[in-house]
Amino acid sequence: MTKYLYIDHPFTLESGQALPALRAAYHTYGRLNEERNNVIWICHALTANSDAEDWWPGLVGRGFTIDPDRYFIVCVNMLGSSYGSTGPLDLNPATGRAYGLDFPLITTRDQARFFSLVADYLGIRAIRLLMGGSMGGQCALEWACLQPNRFDLLCALATNAKHSPFGVAFNESQRMALRADPTLGTDHPEAGRAGLEAARAIAILSYRHYRTYADTQQEPSESTTDDFRASSYQRYQGYKLWKRFDPTCYYSLSRGMDTHNLGRGRGSKEEALATISCPTLIISIDTDLLFPTEEQSLLSRYIPNSRLDVMQSDYGHDGFLVETPTIGRLLADFLADQLTINEATRRAFTDGLGGRSFALPGSEEV
Repeated sequence: MTKYLYIDHPFTLESGQALPALRAAYHTYGRLNEERNNVIWICHALTANSDAEDWWPGLVGRGFTIDPDRYFIVCVNMLGSSYGSTGPLDLNPATGRAYGLDFPLITTRDQARFFSLVADYLGIRAIRLLMGGSMGGQCALEWACLQPNRFDLLCALATNAKHSPFGVAFNESQRMALRADPTLGTDHPEAGRAGLEAARAIAILSYRHYRTYADTQQEPSESTTDDFRASSYQRYQGYKLWKRFDPTCYYSLSRGMDTHNLGRGRGSKEEALATISCPTLIISIDTDLLFPTEEQSLLSRYIPNSRLDVMQSDYGHDGFLVETPTIGRLLADFLADQLTINEATRRAFTDGLGGRSFALPGSEEV
């Protein structure tokens, strides 16, 4: 069930603009243990919500790697989304109408600061594992740079240190489609529908791969000359998003994704990555067109204590949502390795003290 946190004070954004108050929609699963060291914080991707069990089945849930019987799992809806946190659908106090397209620019760094504020209000100080994929991975990396001592472990999937010109171009093409719809931002009962459906069709081309379409959208007959399966598929993807997501929110979030740059104000993205001190698992997808493996390789080169796993998939970028059995195994191995390292450190420390046992930070069982 969605929970809400209301923060009744201004939140100043990177742009210098301020939101007068905040509403955070979030989900939690499981229980916080007595040691308060079993928190897993999940950052969702562009159009997802805070119900991680819903959109990451097979990875989050009882019996899976991220198990609420073992962990206290938290996922907070991003600012600017359709799913409950403050966004374009809220009233602008200056006009008395919904912000719509006038909603302030929310950067990925703003999102990370928002998550940090929510964690403070929820009384969560230390986080055992921070993880996210795609835009969620961008926000997770930002947060790990902002507060490197807050996290024991980090997992970043199909993401990057700076949004690429290719990624920006895809997002701008989608916004062009949205702006080409004259109803966008109006009071029309289906305002922005045509633009959003076209924008989503463009986006899907970057989320999938040639092999995805070849495997699933081939024509059953060699005689087809019109109304191709691939055409129907694109229209269906646009319609599906229209049924669940607001066009002005989509516009806002895509602008925020373009701002992602860990190096802004930190010298360079390489210098920023070097400040991430916790052990980090980076998962790449070999067919990802939007976030190619070279971007995750850069993360691995400059995050000091990191490892890179390249996952094979026919689903392209969407593999980070689809290939949950593989992701679960990679993550479970990573967590087990860290437990082994921590136990070895504990043994070496206690042996040097004549067998006396002391608790070490980060050495708790996951």
